Amino acid sequence: MRLDKYLKVSRIIKRRTVAKEVADKGRIKLNGILAKSSSDVKFDDVLTITFGNKILEVRVLDMKDSTKKEDADKMYEILSETRVNA
Repeated sequence: MRLDKYLKVSRIIKRRTVAKEVADKGRIKLNGILAKSSSDVKFDDVLTITFGNKILEVRVLDMKDSTKKEDADKMYEILSETRVNA
């Protein structure tokens, strides 16, 4: 599944266009390597996402083409969430 679609379906990022922008600006790493919005996400991958002053690291647990709001957080596991003072 494409990275931008996974981020939208899992509701880590609410809109696919925003997920694409974030990835294309170099703010997402997939298993420690800079990722593009078209990068392929697989089960057990680790995503590191930088949002402004927050760094979120998650592990992919499930792949679905669509999901309900209450089930979206079951698609990933938060490994760490760090605030960075700028």
